[in-house]
Amino acid sequence: MEIDFSKIEKKWQKKWEDGKIFEVKENPKKKKFYVLEMYPYPSGSGLHIGHAFNYTIGDIIARMKIMQGFNVLHPMGFDSFGLPAENAAIKAKSHPKIFTEEAIANYITQQKALGITYDWRRMVETHKPDYYKWDQWIFLKMFEKGLAYKKKSSVNWCRMCGTVLANEQVKNGACWRHEDINVEIKQLEQWFFKITDYADELYEKIDTLENWPDRIKAMQKNWIGKSHGTEIQFEINGEKWPIFTTRPDTIFGVTFMVISAQHPRLMELVTNEQKKEVEKFLKKLKSTSEKELADLEKAGVFTGSYAINPITKEKVPVWAGNFVVADYGAGMVMAVPAHDQRDFEFAEKYEIPVKIVIQPEEHLSPERMTEAYTGSGKLVNSEGFDGLHNEEAKEHIAIYLKEKKLGKKVINYKLRDWLISRQRFWGTPIPIIYCDKCGIVPVPEKDLPVKLPDNIKFKSEKNPLIDNKEFVNVKCPKCKGNAKRETDTMDTFVNSSWYFFRYCDAKNSKEIFEKKKTKYWMPIDLYIGGAEHACMHLIYFRFYTKFLRDLGLTDLDEPTQNLFNQGMIHGEDGFVMSKSRGNVIDPLDVSKKYSADTLRMFLVSVSSPDRDSSWSSTGIESMHKFVNKFINFVLEIKKGKSSEKAESKINKAIKEITNDIEGMQYNLAIIKIRQLTDSLSEEKEISKKDTEKIIKIITPFCPHIAEELWEKLGNKSFISLEKWPVADEKKINEKLEEQEKAVESLIGDINNVLKIVGEKNKVSIYVIPKEKEIYEDATETIRKKTNLDVSIYSVNDKDKYDPENKSKKAKLGKPAIYLE
Repeated sequence: MEIDFSKIEKKWQKKWEDGKIFEVKENPKKKKFYVLEMYPYPSGSGLHIGHAFNYTIGDIIARMKIMQGFNVLHPMGFDSFGLPAENAAIKAKSHPKIFTEEAIANYITQQKALGITYDWRRMVETHKPDYYKWDQWIFLKMFEKGLAYKKKSSVNWCRMCGTVLANEQVKNGACWRHEDINVEIKQLEQWFFKITDYADELYEKIDTLENWPDRIKAMQKNWIGKSHGTEIQFEINGEKWPIFTTRPDTIFGVTFMVISAQHPRLMELVTNEQKKEVEKFLKKLKSTSEKELADLEKAGVFTGSYAINPITKEKVPVWAGNFVVADYGAGMVMAVPAHDQRDFEFAEKYEIPVKIVIQPEEHLSPERMTEAYTGSGKLVNSEGFDGLHNEEAKEHIAIYLKEKKLGKKVINYKLRDWLISRQRFWGTPIPIIYCDKCGIVPVPEKDLPVKLPDNIKFKSEKNPLIDNKEFVNVKCPKCKGNAKRETDTMDTFVNSSWYFFRYCDAKNSKEIFEKKKTKYWMPIDLYIGGAEHACMHLIYFRFYTKFLRDLGLTDLDEPTQNLFNQGMIHGEDGFVMSKSRGNVIDPLDVSKKYSADTLRMFLVSVSSPDRDSSWSSTGIESMHKFVNKFINFVLEIKKGKSSEKAESKINKAIKEITNDIEGMQYNLAIIKIRQLTDSLSEEKEISKKDTEKIIKIITPFCPHIAEELWEKLGNKSFISLEKWPVADEKKINEKLEEQEKAVESLIGDINNVLKIVGEKNKVSIYVIPKEKEIYEDATETIRKKTNLDVSIYSVNDKDKYDPENKSKKAKLGKPAIYLE
């Protein structure tokens, strides 16, 4: 029969919306389940196939949990601040809000077309003042606690854009928009969040995240980078600099120091004689991400200053280098070229002496060294510590430094404070006022939100807030004198660091959220999103949860114990989908051609949802045929009494498919649904009750056709709200299942032989006497699946047809066959 999928989809989407069936509220009598996919940035190009995949993954588990009686919170919102909308506004001389809200409207239409169970009343849009008011409130709380602060920082600056660029926006030292403009390294006053105050807890609690992918936990541990070491006081120009090292055993081998070329205090160490050289070097500096540091060609320049080694009292030169991170430790390292390859390469390039202080059994000499010796050995040239094994020496030297008040043991972290300032318009305004008399003054809470103005003009890519007098010029909240607003806006990762709390109480205008509501819904029971967020969003949202806990707003240490990283869907050519390759698949086009249910089912059928997969035109065609087959099966099968075999198969499928959905192995669940449909198609009749169970188990995957079939069986309720079937294990006949496996194995054997010997017309099957009935009952199935005339004989049957004496080969569970 011809099926109008589009009509069915619109009908049920309207009924769900009119019936408000996915709207939920707190209910202490019901067990909750909070499933959340990371909310999207609403781009102008709309939903792509990766989005459809992501939302389908969450919706399948949400639908099963609803049917299992859980109170399911499944919200959606939009991470709606960001650079693309601002760039579009600059081009069109318009306002980013226009582009953003058009894109959101488009997204909502597309998401609803997929049949997702979202409670749309809870939608958050981060560009709306009723949301970003609370971003500003959190900022003020951090400011109160000393966690929001301003300091000078090295930034990438594009003079054409008139703004700071993220490291990711710098390509080969040039601006990503203006490839002919070299990016400058500037020292600017920037706002930071002191995430490092939470570094230890962020690191230690990683091991409590039981159901997070191991690779994400490893990436976070590496990013936070906990190191046990020693802080040693080096004197430079009369001032003590605390230098962190994990190798105090090499202190006697220090022959130079290296300060980061991006250090805010670098020029304080530069002598007049070296100033021109240093400035010349700094102009050549390219912005480099930490990932690129390891492969970077080491370069530097002498500052003119010297440091005093606290143990040897030797003076060693201080160089500025491009390979030291400005805000790790003191932003300066002690260099031991004999025992560190990076230092060795630098020393070799600039002809700096090398001093060996760890000797292996095979004797080393500086003259013959072609690379640093980084192994273990005994200390030499280390007065008072010679002869000690270097691992033992670490402890002895650390104790000596402590006793002499020259150093101490410390724990250091690679994690650096979070720079949140952005010189852009389309972001959350930072709620700070600058007064010549009072200094930095926070905006009073009663004056929140500080709103972005609507009457702005983009004259260039420069932040238009700077020239907006109505926005900038204000009265100081303290002295009432003339003052100016901060014109930087916040990094958009700020918005996404707490949105999951707001979903619990999205329309609250009096407080950020009601604790009672978040206590009911939080933590997130299943959080779904890409692994690319491992070291940004997935660290920031943990940090925010801990901060909100310390404010007394939640009792949670972590936002979720269950993180699921979905795989990526590549084009049919195996490459990442991109417009330039012409391999992009539009989910709405697919839905129109085949149906939303076909798309949903296909997306999760190709492989496990956490694995990458490729689009397949034949695969979507095949799934569409199956969806049609399933509909026709349900409508055409006679509703009567189920056989024992059918009951066994249905209950076994319910048990296994439930476990597969719980375990996020949707592809296995779909295989079993297809097998069940094929198997039951051979039945003469099935009870109405069993037919309903079959429709229920396909509901999470194909909700629209499930509702339609449920209605056609005479039901008035929504199948989406019906009880999920529970397997009656007493009706699962394992013996029967084993027998069927044996028959399938035999069919496979026959078809494999046919591939070798070619076309035949008839098969004679020889079986052990006690198994004859099993195979006789399956005669019709064997005939259908092999296209052969079938004769079944017992091996002890005197009248059997056996021209080649094949029956002698028959074994228990392994019949013999003769083809002709």
